Amino acid sequence: MERKIKSMENKYLLPSLDLVEDVFSKWDSPKEGKIVRQLVEEIRSKKYYVPELELIMVNESDEVIGYAMFSRFHIEGRYEDELLILTPVAVKTELQRQHISKELLEYGFERAKELGFKAVIVEDNPQNYNPRGFEASYKFGIEAGPNIHLPHPDCLMVKELEKDALDNMNGYVDYSFYDSLHEG
Repeated sequence: MERKIKSMENKYLLPSLDLVEDVFSKWDSPKEGKIVRQLVEEIRSKKYYVPELELIMVNESDEVIGYAMFSRFHIEGRYEDELLILTPVAVKTELQRQHISKELLEYGFERAKELGFKAVIVEDNPQNYNPRGFEASYKFGIEAGPNIHLPHPDCLMVKELEKDALDNMNGYVDYSFYDSLHEG
């Protein structure tokens, strides 16, 4: 199967939302699928959006089969020009375990570095992200704020895109500026 990674284009805006909603609905629940879809729409509408880092993978039929969004992120109002958050990542359910997300992430890391970003934060299962170079963020003084309930502290992770980038970053992570993540 031929596949190609691209930055977001208008013709893929809706198909990528459909993919994200479908993947998270099947993985968790239809409610979760809708929340993640709303999150993508919200990020696209805010100053945190970096169009070059909303990535898709298409197959030979130009169908969206993979998705990853890196967007600006701040910790306590700082680091917004240096730090990205990776969320969400979605691969068409029947094509998972074929290195699609790995290829999207590696491409994203390179592109983010070219754009001058220094680190990426993600919240998820460490088994999925440790192989990509992510480490528990608390080891670097970046911790989940009081409104973030992690299954384990290791689930909030960071990756340096530039050596020693995290030496001067610290604080509490908070998602309160995302409306779709705290609407009840």
